[in-house]
Amino acid sequence: MMSILDNHLAVLGILFLLGLITDVIGRKTHLPRVTLLLVFGLLVGPSGLALLPPFTQDWFPLVTNIALLMVGFLLGEKLAGRFLKENGREVLIISSVVTLITAIIVFIGMWLLNSGLIFALLVAGVATATDPAAVSEVVKEAKAKGKIIQVLLGVVAIDDAWGLLLFSFILVLCQSVSGNPQILDIVMHALWDLGGAFVIGALLGIPMAFLTGRIKSGEPTLIEALGMVFLCGGIAQWLNVSYLLAAIVMGATVANLAHHHTRPFHAIEEIEWPFMVLFFILAGASFDVSELANIGVLGVAYLILRILGRLIGSWLGGKPFAFIPQQSMWIGLSLLPQAGVALGLALLAKQHFPEIGESLLQLTIAGTIVFEIIGPIFTRIGIGRMYKGDY
Repeated sequence: MMSILDNHLAVLGILFLLGLITDVIGRKTHLPRVTLLLVFGLLVGPSGLALLPPFTQDWFPLVTNIALLMVGFLLGEKLAGRFLKENGREVLIISSVVTLITAIIVFIGMWLLNSGLIFALLVAGVATATDPAAVSEVVKEAKAKGKIIQVLLGVVAIDDAWGLLLFSFILVLCQSVSGNPQILDIVMHALWDLGGAFVIGALLGIPMAFLTGRIKSGEPTLIEALGMVFLCGGIAQWLNVSYLLAAIVMGATVANLAHHHTRPFHAIEEIEWPFMVLFFILAGASFDVSELANIGVLGVAYLILRILGRLIGSWLGGKPFAFIPQQSMWIGLSLLPQAGVALGLALLAKQHFPEIGESLLQLTIAGTIVFEIIGPIFTRIGIGRMYKGDY
């Protein structure tokens, strides 16, 4: 007789109920739902009790795309004109300084540990990546508001854009140092990845902004919003550009041009959580804990250096503004979660430098496991320290 865990619908139901349990546990323990879901996934995945059937591995890529597209679109709303007028300077300066300082501190530390110049540069580039899904979900769960929280969400929205730009520059630098003649290809790829995402997001966002809201709210608006968000992601993947950045640009375009209402964003928010439950549980299940055994001295150093980079970078970036120093530092520590973008950068580096790429990938995977589990906890604590409210 077939096991209940061989039935797709039953497994979906169980995973959704696990998400419900995290709400209860989260209220009792004050642990972020993201961390609880990741730990649940780790426990029931191949590295734990191996309870999840193999077919759930096929779900992960699609669920990841859907979840990150929704997150990107909703983050784009945080870059509306009114927000940029009030907080744009803070967001641009803090995000760029955090990215740059994180890369510099990680590079210096890894280089002093004799990891090799190119390896240290590539690790520094990977360290700049953040998991926007984890950060935005913790903020949503905490129900925190205020200027400093809006700045954090703005930083999250453009953090990976700075990271992609810096990593592309680092790749060019590494190719130059190693004497590899593929520099022009890397530059063109970077321009295509970033520029293409901006163009796709804007080209789809403009008609969406003017056409949306012409039908009644409710299910029609939800279908309209999902259709545009998924179309944006599909075109971005088809053209091999950053679909996360494209979704952010589309969301920002709609937020800035559709002044008459914000219904598409509310529609996405209403159905986002079930997909996030699946995403974080399956992400936890995808972790291979055995990778932690390979982390070594360089891996531990990477963890410490990245935390220091976030801490010092946000403190320096926040100095020109009226934030308390502790508030600025907690912005950086709230950016610790790290997931798919970091792994994507490591895989890209492996393509160009296969001789050190495997070591870099192992270090990135181990770091991702640690930061994805402990990162949301720091984000939750950081929100409390920044917001200084009762949530």
